[in-house]
Amino acid sequence: MSARAGIVVTGTEVLTGRVRDRNGPWLSDRLLELGIELAHITICGDRPEDMEAQLRFMADQGVDLIVTSGGLGPTADDLTIEVVARFVGRELFLDEVLEQQIFEIIQPLMKRWRNLDPEAIRAANRKQAFVPEGAQVIGPAGTAPGLVVPPVGDSGPTVVVLPGPPRELHHMWPQAVATEGFAAAVTGRVEYQQRMLRLFGIPESEIAETLRVAEGSVPSFDALEITTCLRRGEVEVVVRHEPGDSAAWEGLSELIAERHAETLFSTDGSLVDDQVADLLEGRFLGLAESCTGGLMAARLTERPGGSGYFRGSLVTYANEAKVDVLGVPAELIEQHGAVSPPVAEAMADGIFERFEA
Repeated sequence: MSARAGIVVTGTEVLTGRVRDRNGPWLSDRLLELGIELAHITICGDRPEDMEAQLRFMADQGVDLIVTSGGLGPTADDLTIEVVARFVGRELFLDEVLEQQIFEIIQPLMKRWRNLDPEAIRAANRKQAFVPEGAQVIGPAGTAPGLVVPPVGDSGPTVVVLPGPPRELHHMWPQAVATEGFAAAVTGRVEYQQRMLRLFGIPESEIAETLRVAEGSVPSFDALEITTCLRRGEVEVVVRHEPGDSAAWEGLSELIAERHAETLFSTDGSLVDDQVADLLEGRFLGLAESCTGGLMAARLTERPGGSGYFRGSLVTYANEAKVDVLGVPAELIEQHGAVSPPVAEAMADGIFERFEA
């Protein structure tokens, strides 16, 4: 079995749903890339006793690594470091070098707010410079440093402490992975391979039936970890396996391709968006939308690089907009109705001319 990890996302704002958890899923993907088995993701509020209960739960599950996010700021409810220090049994000390580093980060901010007391600000941020004995400090991306805190002795999980803002957490993650403490905690990790198939226009139940067939016909099928997910009308089939079990994956993918040739559109995990972008290379697209209300434009611009092929969109919902903005003849709408092939064709002609698509 590979090294195992747990993620503890902290923050009452996340627990109550005011802020969506973006760190848990992101960290889950990063752990998977490293071949580390994710056992649990939990979310807790800012109460120290709740946070410590989550850490103890993870330890009781026998995980090798715990990653926390949030609770590293200068305010009274930012208590993650204190809780982690108590959990692993390490004393806190003031890292004066880190304190000075944090002070230099906040100095430009103090110039913008001259009415603030510099010493009061420095005292508030001093809290962020307290670290557990034996911890490895990860340089701050904001004012809050990250930490890799090993257990006392040979038992117990290593705790990686990261900030809550996703931008800062993303910046610090590679530094955390590069530490000796992190490497020591996950020495048993296995580099899994992950594959993905995507299908459209098919219910998950049909894939479930194919997987039942595969269970009795694909050699070493049990070596594959398979999950299916319906998203945006597409069925994702995600398969994870150890490097030596590639033959089982190939047998499964061949069976799915054979049974679902008409609905399988991606054998490498690429999205419809990616495939559309490839097809549009060297071309320019303009959209005239009505009932979709800009949804197509939003989908196209979600993907980085869309400006290379997408000129723009006009949402002409009202009939008057179709006539005035796109030049659709009013009599065409009166004769066929707004939702009709002739009007759609006239809208396409109008956007073609205006955007030189």
